[in-house]
Amino acid sequence: MVPVNHCVAHLEIGRITGSKDPVLLYCSGANTQVISYAAGKYRIFGETLDMGVGNFIDSFARYANLGFPGGPKIEKFAKEGKKYIELPYSVKGMDVKGMDVSFSGILTNLKQKLEKKEGSLEDLSFSMEETVFAMLLETAERALAHLEKKELLLGGGVACNSRLQDMAKRMCEERGAKSFCPEKSLLVDNGAMIAYLGEIMFKSGIWKN
Repeated sequence: MVPVNHCVAHLEIGRITGSKDPVLLYCSGANTQVISYAAGKYRIFGETLDMGVGNFIDSFARYANLGFPGGPKIEKFAKEGKKYIELPYSVKGMDVKGMDVSFSGILTNLKQKLEKKEGSLEDLSFSMEETVFAMLLETAERALAHLEKKELLLGGGVACNSRLQDMAKRMCEERGAKSFCPEKSLLVDNGAMIAYLGEIMFKSGIWKN
């Protein structure tokens, strides 16, 4: 039996895209983390302080009576949005260590705006994606600069979102970096990533330590 770290498995399976030494923006239902290999081991450089970005999106979708899972439905509505509605922008800290994010305040604000009809569901979904994805990519960009790396890897189910992928590509292009994203079946939780990392650990003997 080889014990495998779920988050590291997302990063390692991402290497099939051709990335060599990336910063991983891991955004799933329960997890939101910025992870990379530094000083001899994998380290978390930023993370959510309350809920995972996927759970945040699903919570808003349930409140809007869209059902579960909410991510694909919110993405569809967001593509029809035309007007940006200002929402709280919550990246914690502005120094090199400021790579944490918070979603609870944004969720409350979105619910209030929807309840008071201060924007259509399309515009609120659009504004939510623009705001939250900008937050995530700010933390990822800060990690790239801090670690002096040139590769960003997306992982987790939320990374299936086409707008997040496009924003990641644009950010990387602007700073002379590359953005990598596995196919959808390898972004969501899957057995292949666990088996792949398990094989690497078994062959290297790391699992014995």
